[in-house]
Amino acid sequence: MTEHISHKLSFLDRWLTLWIFAAMALGVGLGYFVPGVESFVNSFQVGTTNIPIAAGLILMMYPPFAKVKYEEMPEVFHNKKVLGLSLVQNWLIGPVLMFVLAVVFLPDKPEYMVGLIMIGLARCIAMVIVWNELAKGNTEYAAGLVAFNSVFQVLFYSVYAWFFITVLPPLIGLKGVVVDVSIRQIAESVFIYLGIPCIAGVLTRLVGVKVMGKERYHREFVPKIGPITLIALLFTIVVMFSLKGQLIVQLPLDVVRIAIPMLIYFVVMFLVSFWMGKRLGADYSKTTTLAFTAASNNFELAIAVAVAVFGLNSGAAFAAVIGPLVEVPVMIALVNVAFWFQRRWFVSRV
Repeated sequence: MTEHISHKLSFLDRWLTLWIFAAMALGVGLGYFVPGVESFVNSFQVGTTNIPIAAGLILMMYPPFAKVKYEEMPEVFHNKKVLGLSLVQNWLIGPVLMFVLAVVFLPDKPEYMVGLIMIGLARCIAMVIVWNELAKGNTEYAAGLVAFNSVFQVLFYSVYAWFFITVLPPLIGLKGVVVDVSIRQIAESVFIYLGIPCIAGVLTRLVGVKVMGKERYHREFVPKIGPITLIALLFTIVVMFSLKGQLIVQLPLDVVRIAIPMLIYFVVMFLVSFWMGKRLGADYSKTTTLAFTAASNNFELAIAVAVAVFGLNSGAAFAAVIGPLVEVPVMIALVNVAFWFQRRWFVSRV
């Protein structure tokens, strides 16, 4: 099985980790050595939405959404155990774990602490689709759980932000911060980063299956658009790193202090969620989907809220931007960990 997958991997897929780090280095280099790169990229800003980043993310998620067999998705919502487990992982364990890590590692840097908490509250609705795809997770479950999290995000992010950032810190002797974020702001973010690629993917599959037939559509068309995901991922990484290239080089210790609790968070959430999924009796593809859905975060929303509430040059916005810079290489590593678990625990089922 592993040899078969390895044989089928394209040149881009096989060396993906190398391309990721090269894109990160290129982004930092552009941001630090090329004057005006940050202001040029920020000139394509509409409100709190950066157009190049939004375009990259939308293109990144379009192929996976075009691949989803939507007729099989009702099974996701019929499986109350999987939904319940995802709910506990995303809306109880994740926010509490990130809050604890932020308080332990950054009590003397309140703005960084707030940025970290915001990342923990923003459950992933975007790049998890990509990590799940790379790890051969269940595409239908990923789409279903992402939709499930999106509804909860719109309804409860404001309440969670108020509780974890305004109410909870004073109870443990830290200063609370007033966070004023509307449901409309969150809904806009969800629509841009999830709604647009999802609608495009649904329409593509609807038309493609009607014109080509289901088997031919998945055999011929889906593989052709697959590389768009990885190319868009690399483009997005370059843009994101270029925006903060100066600060990453100038404040390396601050980056490290923000990165350490996030690294712990991603790894612990993934391992605990993978273990919980396996204990539930889920197969490899569903267990992997549960783990990546729980471990990933919606950094687009966290950055947008941090910028809207505290300003583009705030410590909270800086911490939020460091989020994807840590998440991307860690998630790539965890894709390989997932494959190791597959060989160790699920070999008889694949």
